[in-house]
Amino acid sequence: MRPRLSGPGIPTLKQLGHILTDRGSKYAVSGCAVTSRADIDAALKTLKRDRAYAKATHNSWGALLTNGGAIKGDDGEAGAGMVILRMLDREGLRDHLVIVTRWYGGKHLGGDRFRHVQSCVRAYLDQI
Repeated sequence: MRPRLSGPGIPTLKQLGHILTDRGSKYAVSGCAVTSRADIDAALKTLKRDRAYAKATHNSWGALLTNGGAIKGDDGEAGAGMVILRMLDREGLRDHLVIVTRWYGGKHLGGDRFRHVQSCVRAYLDQI
């Protein structure tokens, strides 16, 4: 896990990097502690400063905020944000953002894409 220092007032983003590859698509996972939508936006902006992540096909994310409820973003990967939210809820993890990044490899993965999101989130949860 590579911590990325983002400066004062901006969450420290932890990146596990590439977790798995399937039919050309590559998946990575990142995350950090957050307490507001502004923190989420700052973390996403920090992640996308890395050119590889900015060029990714999807940066799906989810967070369960104590003072804001469930917030997610599929970024074109329909349903991925909900998968992340369900896993965070099962773990009882609040005020933490998890981002699953996918670089599309040219072949549709069907339902396997949800299993890959789950694998990435599990790898992240095992590291924190």
